[in-house]
Amino acid sequence: MKTSAFVYPWDVVGDPDAAARIADLGVQQVTLASAYHSTRALTPRHPGHRIVTAAHASVLYPASDERWAGQELRPWPAGAWAPSADPYGEAAAALAEAGLEVHSWVVLAHNSRLGAEHPATSVVNAYGDRYPWAPCIAQPATRAYLTGLAAEAATRPGTGGAELESLGWYGLAHLHAHDKIAGVPLGDAGQYLMSLCFCPSCADGYRNLGLEAGELKAAVRRALEPAWYAGDSGSGWAAIEKLLGADIARVTLDWRTRTARSLQEQTVAAVRSAAPPGFQVLLHADPVAYHCGANAGVDPAHILTVADGVVVPCTGDPALLAPFAEHRGPGTVIAANLTVVSAMGGSPAALADDAARAAGLGANELRLYHAGLASDADLRSVRDALT
Repeated sequence: MKTSAFVYPWDVVGDPDAAARIADLGVQQVTLASAYHSTRALTPRHPGHRIVTAAHASVLYPASDERWAGQELRPWPAGAWAPSADPYGEAAAALAEAGLEVHSWVVLAHNSRLGAEHPATSVVNAYGDRYPWAPCIAQPATRAYLTGLAAEAATRPGTGGAELESLGWYGLAHLHAHDKIAGVPLGDAGQYLMSLCFCPSCADGYRNLGLEAGELKAAVRRALEPAWYAGDSGSGWAAIEKLLGADIARVTLDWRTRTARSLQEQTVAAVRSAAPPGFQVLLHADPVAYHCGANAGVDPAHILTVADGVVVPCTGDPALLAPFAEHRGPGTVIAANLTVVSAMGGSPAALADDAARAAGLGANELRLYHAGLASDADLRSVRDALT
């Protein structure tokens, strides 16, 4: 299977051996970050540094002043952690010279700085708390920002395709800085209720479907009240219906699904419009429609008519592949995303077996997370499995 490794530009720029080292793993492609959220990342082999602290979400290339002129919401340039003015471009050139195909990795609706500087753009829960890391994808200004960012960040020179992460709803479940929210285990259903948005755009959306936001807010609070004392409120859509009532639950999912679908359709269309013919567009996706996060919850049958394929989280359990495989067509990419960093829960020594299981469930490509973060021992295991 075609295999791609995730890489940050700062893993490559300033390290003359990085591109060849990645190529020697036996991968054919890299998925290189062009727009990314805040992070603190290890660079265990770089000759110039060991830790990169990206203080806020940014683009890793020079954004177009013409494209963003006059727009209040626009991408932020990287700070001192960027190794050059165009780290994506430099890294892409080095990787291509090593014989690797380069695809862009674009993180979209996950941006703490956007929420900090423009609080009204954030998801607001039933208690009135804002999630600054989670832009509400129902708001027109936010949607325009995300589609513009995707079109620009995905189609950098020398790029043959793009993977769009967080192209859907974000919610409570997020590893925010020094997270302290695990004291009460809410369960899958509670996480959904705590991720519902009550900003003005979402309130209008519920109302147009026959549900007043105030009524929904009260229902969510009533449903969650026992969870604050007893913990886990259950998992699965049936548990959500039990908490909210089937009719109210259906309206929330209808609104969120419509909103995410239209954004995904518009964003993929914007990328294709900006890209040359044959440019591949994949989404990081989860086949459970009400899930939110980096792997957006989608309807597999729908999303595979929109994008060229999906990248599916498979570390520990590749079962999420099967719903996508049922709807694959000629040329559809179903990529199994496997963590190969042992210290982050991956099993690089089991990569060959994990890849075989993923293939049996419909995967025809692999993604390896993450060539820059992995130890030398982990990379040796990857090389052994692939070659």
